Amino acid sequence: MNILILEDEEVAARQTLQFLEQAGLVSSAPPVLRSVKKALVWLQSNPMPELILSDIELLDGNVFSLYEQFRVTCPIIFTTAYDQFLLPAFRGNGIAYLLKPYTYEQFREALHKYHLLRENFVPAVPATPGLSPEVVRELSLALRQTTQPQYKQRFSVRMRNGLYVLQVEDVAYVQADEGVTFAVDVAGNRFPLTGTLTELERQLDPTRFGRLNRSELVNIAFVEKVEPYFNNRLVVKLRGSEVTLTTSAAQTPEFRRWLEG
Repeated sequence: MNILILEDEEVAARQTLQFLEQAGLVSSAPPVLRSVKKALVWLQSNPMPELILSDIELLDGNVFSLYEQFRVTCPIIFTTAYDQFLLPAFRGNGIAYLLKPYTYEQFREALHKYHLLRENFVPAVPATPGLSPEVVRELSLALRQTTQPQYKQRFSVRMRNGLYVLQVEDVAYVQADEGVTFAVDVAGNRFPLTGTLTELERQLDPTRFGRLNRSELVNIAFVEKVEPYFNNRLVVKLRGSEVTLTTSAAQTPEFRRWLEG
């Protein structure tokens, strides 16, 4: 089966591939694209896939900008960590919406819906129906009308015994260390994440997570006290923890403004 995966999180992409193999739908790994730009180039130079598994927020922006630029004529199953998008138009087009982290059973149900729709539509029309321009415009309008920006609510972290779901509200700070980015909770547990610190910063609510320096973000909910430090820096004491973090001299003015809200 010819499938395209649009996903910027490595762990989520691996899980999708695993579920596809488990469902017996692929004999070789389908392409996984992490950005709108790369997806557009791929679609312009390859035959239309039979199915797209699509995240909503990619590395370089919202995936609906892709569907505005390129007319997709195959069904799309959306997979996303964001749970407040207004997607009523998907019901009429038979598009499934999987909220991360989803189980194999939920994934299998979405595939079952795809197969039912394909069986029903293929005899009537030569091409499998996809997102019409009207649907894309409605979805884009719904996204623009959302009163609050949609930020990441949870991380799916690959651990030794499987995937661990880490709620963003439980993350005391995020730290880049020797090329790996970690979410750290108040107990000091470190969870490896996918993506650079800058990429993760764009996915997190800026009113909750502030930049301390080149390698750390802190959650305001865990900031207990901030004290002056030498060379125009600040020491940040975390609530319920012995850990202290330090701003860089260059970042201190911006961090002060962030603290004041």
